[in-house]
Amino acid sequence: MKLKQLKKNVIEALSEIYPSEEIHTFFFILSEKYLNLSRIETTLEAEQKINPRVLQKFETALRRLKNHEPIQYIVGGTEFYGLPFKVNEHTLIPRPETEELVEWIIEGAVSENKPDYRILDIGTGSGCIAVSLAKALPQASVFAMDVSLKALEMAKENARLNEVSVQFFQEDILKTGTLPQQYDVIVSNPPYVRELEKLKMKNNVLNFEPPSALYVSNADPLVFYRTISRLALRYLKPHGKLYFEINEYLSNELMKSLKKEGYPHIDLKKDFRGKDRMLQCRKK
Repeated sequence: MKLKQLKKNVIEALSEIYPSEEIHTFFFILSEKYLNLSRIETTLEAEQKINPRVLQKFETALRRLKNHEPIQYIVGGTEFYGLPFKVNEHTLIPRPETEELVEWIIEGAVSENKPDYRILDIGTGSGCIAVSLAKALPQASVFAMDVSLKALEMAKENARLNEVSVQFFQEDILKTGTLPQQYDVIVSNPPYVRELEKLKMKNNVLNFEPPSALYVSNADPLVFYRTISRLALRYLKPHGKLYFEINEYLSNELMKSLKKEGYPHIDLKKDFRGKDRMLQCRKK
């Protein structure tokens, strides 16, 4: 089979499930993974013959895509902030809006230009925030924690992949009363999707991404923010900053809670879709 026929087969197999643009993206991702061909090369090499072993890989990927499994889990990785990251069922797939949070933190750190700059990422998952910050801010000391040992294994692998130093440790933020030291920045992208919002989510998220990293109860959706903000009051250095990625529907409620906890200075920022997505706050 030639590459152009393989592309046609992929499009036909997925046409009733996914939009055309997304199917083409799947094909390019799989071609890069299994054939080491760039997007333009898939056109230039359209007459290339595909061996049976590679065809089998494409067929397996198509079966998984038909089951709505995320393409990132199928190929075992994705890109975040211009860097390669490995992901699996124990980690969330990094989102583009989180890149904006990383950029915001970097801008603040560069403008301050302080020595002994320390950053803590709480609930690091794949390590995308911590590793990206360590890569962009080589002068900083970056630390990251997660409750999941499996997630930490992946985060450590991503730190090695991107040749950065991040100190990882396991901790359940809802059960700990202390942090190891003082920090200039504490950042978290905690679980913030309420159970009631599951109806709006796609099967590729519902059925495959780790629930513990996504969902919070309807009764207390701000539990992680409240816990982290209270710890940050004690463990942020003077003039230190706390950054959160947030639920767009809970921005007002969260800001009220943070002001009550002792953060009078709060900056809310929208993501590229125009949704309330992240905030920065400083204690008194």
